[in-house]
Amino acid sequence: MRLGLGLPQFGAFAHPDHVRTVAAEAEAMGYESLWAGERVHAPHRLLTPYPGGDGTLPPQMRAALDPLLTLSIAAQVTRSPLLGTSTLSAPLHPPIALARALTGLDLLSSGRLIAGLGLSWSKDEYLAAGVPWAERGARLDETLDVLAALWGPDPVRHRGRFWTISPGEFQPKPTRKVPVYLGGGSEAALRRIARRADGWLAIALPLDALRRQLAALREHPREAGLQPVRTVLRVNAEFGPPGDRPAQGSVEHIAEHLHAVAELGVEDAFVDLQFTTCDTLPEFLDHAARLRTAFPT
Repeated sequence: MRLGLGLPQFGAFAHPDHVRTVAAEAEAMGYESLWAGERVHAPHRLLTPYPGGDGTLPPQMRAALDPLLTLSIAAQVTRSPLLGTSTLSAPLHPPIALARALTGLDLLSSGRLIAGLGLSWSKDEYLAAGVPWAERGARLDETLDVLAALWGPDPVRHRGRFWTISPGEFQPKPTRKVPVYLGGGSEAALRRIARRADGWLAIALPLDALRRQLAALREHPREAGLQPVRTVLRVNAEFGPPGDRPAQGSVEHIAEHLHAVAELGVEDAFVDLQFTTCDTLPEFLDHAARLRTAFPT
């Protein structure tokens, strides 16, 4: 299993200089992928509870760098790690503008991009972006249609429920077929992933629960011509005393959990350190180095 690292982009880490430093150091440590997430609004009173914990927004999320800016910085200071979004809230973006931005990042990184898309849990973000909450799933489906059309041969065209693109040119194209991964653990999300996506953006769960979700995903039919779904697991590491969560405990304990995840057939995992383990950049880099040493690949 390949191991990646979440880039610093939230809270006290929300500065381009931190991204630049960590991306370069992570590549030198041997991390094989680098990841960025998205928050577009930090409301004081949430309309929908934050998943996990007590439902409140983590204070670190009150400051955030844009994920495509974050990955663009990383692309310029690295040569080999894959660069992924986990996740980018696709329905909040006009798909033709999203396709243009993702294409530029793919070209900048010489074909290292993974376009990881999701729906976001936040009704506040949909209101702020002027997108109807009830249409989010349908808009994600049509976004996938638009991306496929724009990244296909010219002339491109699309006519759907939400967007119409008249016949025309979309240039430049990405360097290759950009892999599209989707997040979500509901039955509808797993069905969409199995049917349309190249990969699944999963979150760390107890091993039995993760095993069940992987089995459920593999039971859904694939579209003809698609390769088997790959899985990327987000691991929000919590270094410290042992606890109830899968990635809570010593560095060695978290490395053992990663080995157990790999035995389930998970192809990729990435560790995010900025919410739970450290407050300063030296701490961030120290934890990243210790974990990379404990989990060599």
